[in-house]
Order: sequence, then structure tokens, then C-alpha cells
Amino acid sequence: MKLTIGTRGSQLALRQTNWVKDQLTSAGHAVELRIIKTTGDKMPNLPLTGSGTKGLFIKEIEEALLDGSIDLAVHSMKDLPTEQPAGLAVAAVPLREDARDVLISAKGERFAELPAGARLGTSSLRRQSQLRKLRCDLELIPMRGNLDTRLRKLERGDCDAIVLAAAGVHRLGWRARITHYFATDEICPAVGQGALAIECREDSEPVRRALEPLDHAPTHQAVRAERAMLRHLGGGCQVPIAAHAVAENGQLRLMGVVADLKGEDVIRARAWGPMEDPETLGATVAATLLRQGARAILESIKHPL
Repeated sequence: MKLTIGTRGSQLALRQTNWVKDQLTSAGHAVELRIIKTTGDKMPNLPLTGSGTKGLFIKEIEEALLDGSIDLAVHSMKDLPTEQPAGLAVAAVPLREDARDVLISAKGERFAELPAGARLGTSSLRRQSQLRKLRCDLELIPMRGNLDTRLRKLERGDCDAIVLAAAGVHRLGWRARITHYFATDEICPAVGQGALAIECREDSEPVRRALEPLDHAPTHQAVRAERAMLRHLGGGCQVPIAAHAVAENGQLRLMGVVADLKGEDVIRARAWGPMEDPETLGATVAATLLRQGARAILESIKHPL
């Protein structure tokens, strides 16, 4: 088949998309890339929180899928809203990279070694709330931009350290720069973090068949459980919700976290469920979080006084 893949133009997006291209080319398909600029790329200073816009980094790509100008798209799973446009489907989720968050500090310090008052760059409410729970003595500085942009900001002294997703750092070959890995019990990852979503039109059976070999079922089911939890909580990237699911012994283990912005109230819930039913597992963990007080936290963030 001749296939056109839509992608953002960032260094990380291209690295991820070229990996997919290589897999499809090896299977005998002719593949070309089409770079599409998204709202998030066009407005680099737009804050990720409170923007009121879902799918900042995928809307234009999905429009290209729907109008037939591309055949498939490669997204970072954590950018994909839980509700997809009618007619589109996630056809494949490859084996997940490391889902954890990492620290890169200018002077090589681990997290515990950062001095009081150190400036830590991140624009993620999820990270901010959990970081405050771990160390309230640090100054958290909003920082947007592609991974390479944020590293340049660190190098020029805009902050003393930054927190990033391990997966992106690994994929770009910068693993040696990491100074600390956060355990998932310290900072629970974003929903879908470390996973890729390969999206196509729902009725495009030839494309779906071409993508089948790229799907890693345990990763796909784990991500479905995380996304189900997020959907039942009614959240997105604008609220500090986190989740991490792993497949073990034919079952899924899911941890969910909801935290207030000050990091004073961090609610956690865990559950096991069958691999074949990730949706119920996600709903179960969401319900437990809500019973423990997550609803009040989420309402206070969505509708501050």
C-alpha cells in the first residue's frame, strides 16, 4: 500500500513517526510523511492549563484524517482526548516506553539533592501538585515548549531543573542527561504517558490491517484502562489527574491519582482487573477516587472561587 502519515513537526514527533514509517516500510508499504502544524504548535505561549481547548496537538491532524488527505496519524497517547471524533479509531498502540517522569538538573543533582528554593520548570498541573507533595520548598516555574526547547531553557539558566517524560528523553537519545527517575508512587504518570497512538479512519480496513502487527495488546489494554478512568472522572490535561496501568500475569493493575493544586490532598486508588475488560477497571478506580473525595478537588479546580 501507499500510505501517508500525518505528524507534528517537532523533533520528538518526527522521531516517533519515523519509527512507525520504518515498521511499515519493512512490511513492504510505500510511506511518506506529511507535517501538520497544530494549534499547540502555532500558539507556543498559550498556557496548557485553562486554555479551554481539547486536543491542542491533534485537532488539525484529525481533520486531515477525516478529509482523506492522510491515511494515518501518530500521536503521543497522552495528547489524545478520551473522546475521539466520529469515524476515527486508534488502530494500534505499540509497546510502551518507560512511563515514568524524570528530572534533568543543570548541576547533575538528584531530586533530593536540589537546594531549597531551587527553580523547577514544568507546566503540568499533574506534576506540580505531586511535586509540591514531595517538596514544598521548591519554586515551580511554568515552562512550555517541545522537549528540546525546554532543555535549551534549562541550559540558558531559566531554571535549575526540569521534569519531563522519560519516554521522550529516551526516544531522542538523551538518556545520559537524566539525573533522577521518579517512581510511579512518587509522581504518577499522565494517562497514556510513554505510549503512542496510531490513528486512522474507522472504515479504512486495509489501513487497519497494515497497522495490526504494530499493536502491543498488553500496552493497548493498559492504556484503555487509564483512559477509561480519566473519562469517568471527566478530566483532561487541565486537571491534575494521573494513572498508571501495567499488565501482570494476564491481569491489569491500575493506580489512579487525583491531587489538589497545592499538593496537600493527594488521593490514590488501586485495583486489579481482567485484561479483557479494561473499561470496567478504569471505571472502578474512578469510582473509588470519587468516593474518597476526588469530586470536590476536581470541582474546586474547574470552578475556583
